[in-house]
Amino acid sequence: MKKGLVIKSTGSWHNVLDGNNIVRCRIKGKFRIKGLKTTNPVTVGDRVEYELLDDNTGIILKIDERKNYIIRRATRFHKEAQLLAANIDLALLMVSLRSPKTPKEFIDRFLVTSEAYFVESVILINKIDLLKKRDQRLLDDFIHTYTLAGYHCIQLSVKDNTNVDQVHKLMQNKINLIAGNSGVGKTALINSIAPSLNLKTEEISRYHQSGKHTTTFSEIFTLDNNTYVIDSPGIKAFGLIDLNKSEIGLYFPEIFKHSKNCKFYNCTHIHEPGCAIMYGVEEGIIGKSRYQSYLNIMNDDDSKYR
Repeated sequence: MKKGLVIKSTGSWHNVLDGNNIVRCRIKGKFRIKGLKTTNPVTVGDRVEYELLDDNTGIILKIDERKNYIIRRATRFHKEAQLLAANIDLALLMVSLRSPKTPKEFIDRFLVTSEAYFVESVILINKIDLLKKRDQRLLDDFIHTYTLAGYHCIQLSVKDNTNVDQVHKLMQNKINLIAGNSGVGKTALINSIAPSLNLKTEEISRYHQSGKHTTTFSEIFTLDNNTYVIDSPGIKAFGLIDLNKSEIGLYFPEIFKHSKNCKFYNCTHIHEPGCAIMYGVEEGIIGKSRYQSYLNIMNDDDSKYR
């Protein structure tokens, strides 16, 4: 049995890196996560065992245990899940406040999932070169909200090369996932760090103020020795799956931190008297948009909760 790392997944075929060789593999059998049905049972970042066939293609027979993964509800099949990547050392969630504007609930749902599956996340605020003086408060409020929540935020302009070196340094000796909506500059950041890759990018639609999907499938690229990046397709929405409603507050770090001060140990932070979370929102120690995202998730009947 041979072993390798899945570096690209295109539906039926998976490129597996084994030493210096890349082997195109199919899968054999069904692989499930806690009984969940997934649209892609094998994903980039998976370490697998495979059998080499006479035509030099392979059959994946086993997926090694994952240390973590990022998963979301499949957009077309709401009862199924889609794996974005596995065995991630650092998730770089790239957002933009203008052209296009990243919805805060998208950000919060991604961060909830990263907390639930033990993936460290950093927020990259790209396109600061597009912000006007009137946008300064918008930027400050955003950073304040997510700093209160415990997340490291980096202001970034890939176009002007602002803080690109800082991000590159953060990525050293890790398998990094870059995620976000289409058009926020994920692929452009990779090209800025590793120009030799020359990955395809496109300008965003001026009419719709949204990005075009230039990355079709997730793929791992080598930046330098022992440093890898997963370029993922743009994500329009992030539906949660396989999370228990009673535990959602655990995945908002600031809610978890202050919930110990609630009057009731099983407080849902929605209507109970003596709720430290509602008080914290009023006092400005918990971001209003974060709390609203929490409420929306708690009221989301379309997600698959157990």
